Amino acid sequence: MGLQEKKNRKVLAIVGATASGKTPLSLLLAEMLNAEIISADSRQVYRFLDIGTAKPSKEELGRTRHHFINLLNPDEEYNAAMYSVEARSTIEQLLEQGKTPIIVGGSGLYIKSIMDGFFDGPGKDENVRKNLEHELKRDGLQALLRRLQEIDPETHSTIEAGKPRRVIRALEVYEQTGKPISYWKRMQTANATFEVVQIGMDWSREELYRNINARSVSMIERGLMEEAASLLARGYKRDLNSFNTVGYKEAFDLLVGKISRARMVELVQQNTRRYAKRQLTWFRADNRIAWYPMKKFSDLSKVAKAILHDQPFLTSN
Repeated sequence: MGLQEKKNRKVLAIVGATASGKTPLSLLLAEMLNAEIISADSRQVYRFLDIGTAKPSKEELGRTRHHFINLLNPDEEYNAAMYSVEARSTIEQLLEQGKTPIIVGGSGLYIKSIMDGFFDGPGKDENVRKNLEHELKRDGLQALLRRLQEIDPETHSTIEAGKPRRVIRALEVYEQTGKPISYWKRMQTANATFEVVQIGMDWSREELYRNINARSVSMIERGLMEEAASLLARGYKRDLNSFNTVGYKEAFDLLVGKISRARMVELVQQNTRRYAKRQLTWFRADNRIAWYPMKKFSDLSKVAKAILHDQPFLTSN
């Protein structure tokens, strides 16, 4: 296969709630297409978080090359803005190599960051911000607005009256970087040079919740509590953002005797169902997703074949 033609720069994304079966479906499609998988999971990027994040197994990772899994330690910072830049770059590289990238995950913000970009800008500078807040009190909002109009008329024209925080943030970014915030926003939300075709795995609520309940029990039986204990033994603190995840919070509470094992199972199931509901609320709001009702298919191989039939670009590369 030669380099992909520029006119056919489409990428498949498999989305849906947790426990939808995204991983096994993605593996089937990847093997059919000789594709590589771009993980869009905000927790699977971390090492040592295996059971609690439903990370693909070692055997599954060996079947197809995966990107953005096991990249960082749990105490390292990662966010959607960083992911947007790195995932887009990886997809570009794969397309130039004539390969098919398949984005897979339930982190809606991460998937959106690939499709639409993500504006974050430089971090907060306390000293710069304090000086600007002092100027606001001393000289008033109009003085700051006049300065903003001089350095960034584009942003000035979009700020509503009575929004001093936005004015201060815009001036802060300029003083930190020497470039207006409108420049950074254009850079980070530029249109991707490829098109993402989203496929959603649509289960009835009853079936999805049954899947969630069964998987929650399986995760605990496979050693979720032991995995949580090993993370603490490595010296990681339980208040890390990477541990702010269903499963680990409950396991930590069990380890300190705050809840019983039976209560842990109940809470993991309940909180995972709530998380799935939030995921579906996010995805349902995106009318770019083509939903595949799982009840119509007897197994995932038939889902994969239906996707290949409906998306001929996948087999025409």
